[in-house]
Amino acid sequence: MSSKPFKFRLERVRELRERDEDRAREELAVSLGHQLRGTAMLQAAADQVRDARTLRTTGVGGGVSGADLVAQERWVERLESERATAELAVARASAEVAHRRGELVAARQRREALERLKTRQQGEHTAKVLRAEGAMLDEIALAAHIRRQPGHKAA
Repeated sequence: MSSKPFKFRLERVRELRERDEDRAREELAVSLGHQLRGTAMLQAAADQVRDARTLRTTGVGGGVSGADLVAQERWVERLESERATAELAVARASAEVAHRRGELVAARQRREALERLKTRQQGEHTAKVLRAEGAMLDEIALAAHIRRQPGHKAA
């Protein structure tokens, strides 16, 4: 018996959702990269502030002018400002990562819903084909049995 092969009518939609999931995964990877770079910049800025504060407290030697102290204080303030900016960038990157992760989860759920539907429909198709084949085999067996009966005349 030749039965129609299984064809999932929503295959095109499933493929689109699969591409959406891939795109969401790539966007998450990009945002994770931004977050890592921002974290590294924040750590570097924090190290610079720590080093500048250490230099300020230990001093450079004996005679330091007032102008040098003011310049050193402004330098530390600029480094602290850069650290605060880096901290904001990391916070934004973390929020972006969370947003992208949510998009990926939603895209994965949409694709998986269609995958489950496809699997269920494929199972139903297979069961239908097996029932039809079983019915055909039963009819063949019944016809063969009837032909073997004594007194049966071939038509």
